[in-house]
Amino acid sequence: MSTLRIAPSLLAADFARLADALSMAEEGGADLVHVDVMDGHFVPNLTIGPPVVRALRAATRMALDVHLMIESPENTVAEYIDAGADWISVHVEATHHLQRCLSTIRKGGAKAGAALNPATPPAVLSSAWADLDYAVVMSVNPGWGGQPFLPASVEKVRRLRGEASEAGFRVVVEVDGGVDTGNAQALAAAGAEILVAGTAIYGADDPAASIGRLRAAAEGVRA
Repeated sequence: MSTLRIAPSLLAADFARLADALSMAEEGGADLVHVDVMDGHFVPNLTIGPPVVRALRAATRMALDVHLMIESPENTVAEYIDAGADWISVHVEATHHLQRCLSTIRKGGAKAGAALNPATPPAVLSSAWADLDYAVVMSVNPGWGGQPFLPASVEKVRRLRGEASEAGFRVVVEVDGGVDTGNAQALAAAGAEILVAGTAIYGADDPAASIGRLRAAAEGVRA
């Protein structure tokens, strides 16, 4: 379980105090910070762009896990690389050029990921395993924070890990949406290695301490 990583999602933080949110993540021992980019088209919400990612990069030493929930990410992915993203995921549903996106990300020096909406099966990645560093299982419908976790996501994680392994590839699985202490252990047992949590961390009275509680829950330890 030493490979488990916790990624606080800034979507649930106070956007007027993002520097404070980064400090809380560092204090709590977070492994990376999840940054949701939404365009108001692929998903209904609208959030941030490259300038904010650049500002976050200057404010923390933690890895920035940038999740592009945008249409045609191939048009702008290079801007997020230039802004300092360390991990970048694009949605398979949002591009006709998945391999091109993943190749651009890797050539830019970042880890390349593909995100799957709840209704999208892992099989769509069958021709992309060689181009992937990680895959993101959306355990809510993307667009808004605070949605309830979709229980079928646990089996989807297990299936994704299995299909990648059968094809001869080692792909890190990240889970994003509704993750909390109640489902963290089941997700980790199914093969998830990165748990993205927003409300469960930044909605808590002590965000830094909540990171430790989530990690303990995932590892089956009584906090």
